[in-house]
Amino acid sequence: MSTTLVWSMIIIYVAFALVIAYLSRNGKQDSMTGYFLGDRKLNGFVSALSYSATTYSAFMLVGLAGLTYNGGIGAYGFEIIYFMGVSLVAIFGPRFWLVGKKYGYVTPSEMLGDRYQNKWVAIVTAISSCLFLIPYSAVQLTGIGYLLQGVTNNAVSYTTGVIIATVLALVFSYIAGIRSVAWTDSLQALVMIITATIVVILIINGLGGITGFFDRIETNHAEDLTVPGNGYFSFWTFLGLTIPWFFFSISNPQVSQRLFMPASLKSLRHMLMGFLIFGLIYTIVSVVWGFSAAILFPDLENADLATPMLLSSDLVPPVLGAIVMVGIMAAAISTIDSILLTLSSLFSRDVYGNMKKQTDDKKQLKVGKIVIPIIAILAFLFAQLQLDLIAVLSVASSAGLIVVVPAIIGTFFWKKGTAAGVISSVSIGSLAVIILEFFTITPLGLKSGIWGLLLSAILYIGVSAVTKPPAEKAEEFIGYVTAKLKSNK
Repeated sequence: MSTTLVWSMIIIYVAFALVIAYLSRNGKQDSMTGYFLGDRKLNGFVSALSYSATTYSAFMLVGLAGLTYNGGIGAYGFEIIYFMGVSLVAIFGPRFWLVGKKYGYVTPSEMLGDRYQNKWVAIVTAISSCLFLIPYSAVQLTGIGYLLQGVTNNAVSYTTGVIIATVLALVFSYIAGIRSVAWTDSLQALVMIITATIVVILIINGLGGITGFFDRIETNHAEDLTVPGNGYFSFWTFLGLTIPWFFFSISNPQVSQRLFMPASLKSLRHMLMGFLIFGLIYTIVSVVWGFSAAILFPDLENADLATPMLLSSDLVPPVLGAIVMVGIMAAAISTIDSILLTLSSLFSRDVYGNMKKQTDDKKQLKVGKIVIPIIAILAFLFAQLQLDLIAVLSVASSAGLIVVVPAIIGTFFWKKGTAAGVISSVSIGSLAVIILEFFTITPLGLKSGIWGLLLSAILYIGVSAVTKPPAEKAEEFIGYVTAKLKSNK
């Protein structure tokens, strides 16, 4: 794929995305709710496409394809577990939306702090999210760096790709906050799903049709059609990867924050259904790409280069390959700018707001905008480490975020949960995950995400059992949600 074609497509994409971002501006974005939640007015269609583009980022067509290249069909099972976890949105989505609407929550950490009636709950959960989401955003930058480097045969360097992604994420974040991100996400999601599906059809035809495609896999990569196959997906490895992914939809604040944004419960349901349809197609596409790369390029040193090599192959017309490349890049950018907005809102609302006792909405928004570039720079520096695999790094980040899951479940279903239980479970659980990941320790063969979830659940329940819960708030909070859900049936 020529460098000129790649740069031309990037320029066209940036021009279109900027126009859409500016058109999305609707009055002054001078409040936390307006800038970070789109005034809670996103319709179902935009919410679904935005949710999809934010979730299915560089992880999918670069990361999941690379994971399939490395471990075979087990990668498909891994992603299907995530699909099963999306069912949690059906349970928690309406509850997030209802309390967000009633109490005016901007962040999940703010919700937890109010529910447990303790500012340190909000502060600790926000800091924990920052620790693990910055590496996750760096993963998206890494995906774009590898993508541009691969499709141009090193004519565009890894660092150049990372810089482009960082700058664009900052621009889209600043134009109109989450509203510009949501609308540019919608463009990106449509481009991704259409072009990626066309590429799959072309590749399968080029490999002899569906029959020829599977014949070649069975002949040359038969072990990739079984689990554990070549040994990559042992039972404990599979479990360690899938557990954090199962809880992704409620543990990752850049995703759960979007549950506050739809205009209505109906829009929320449309968002979920649209996402499931999009995700199923995209999962199949990504896995087929991974197998196709294994057939065509069996000796790659870095599995994350499977997608770039595929797009630059003779089976994919250069223009179509460049369009898909831009779609993947755009999806990764959508995840980065969503994370930038989420982290800045967590810092300004939950850390700065509580530490400084600053309740002025405009002051919090100003602080939030100031920290956006700081977070972006940290992500950029982390991306320069060029750690791999992308899929494994994504799960490692989710392993740290999983420690908040017991507290979120207790928020809506256990009146005896306490602030001390949340603070101890999240802080100690996060520290445990960091230690396990840093020293690559797997006690009893279990990965950090499993230990993080077990430890945080035990601490949350155990500490809550011996401390006093905010009984009045718990009764009001859970009672309100229960009554509203019954009335909406």
